[in-house]
Amino acid sequence: QLQLVESGGGLVQPGGSLRLSCAASGFSLDYYAIGWFRQAPGKARERVSCISNDGGVTNYANFVKGRFTISRDNAKNTVYLQMSSLKPEDTAVYYCAAVFGRYCAYVPQGDFGSWGQGTQVTVSS
Repeated sequence: QLQLVESGGGLVQPGGSLRLSCAASGFSLDYYAIGWFRQAPGKARERVSCISNDGGVTNYANFVKGRFTISRDNAKNTVYLQMSSLKPEDTAVYYCAAVFGRYCAYVPQGDFGSWGQGTQVTVSS
């Protein structure tokens, strides 16, 4: 059974940093591109970042460019999202999701077949 588990969320002050992890079990991430998404209360889920299956291509939403970095370690079957210079508006539940194939930049959210349960990130003083 394909499973993704996010971790690393928590409470952080504005300007702080967190690193989220997305660990896969039941399948190898080698053949999957991975996206990070987030959903704030009362808002639609939005794409944050995406990484190709080999890590060679990354994409970011404009609102996180220069602050967030996506990476992966296929040997550990894990994808990361390093978040820096966090703002209160980054507060949301963060999800990772997998799509079979090399790239995910133009893949619609609905085509991501495996989703994690989410991890809460709260940015507040």
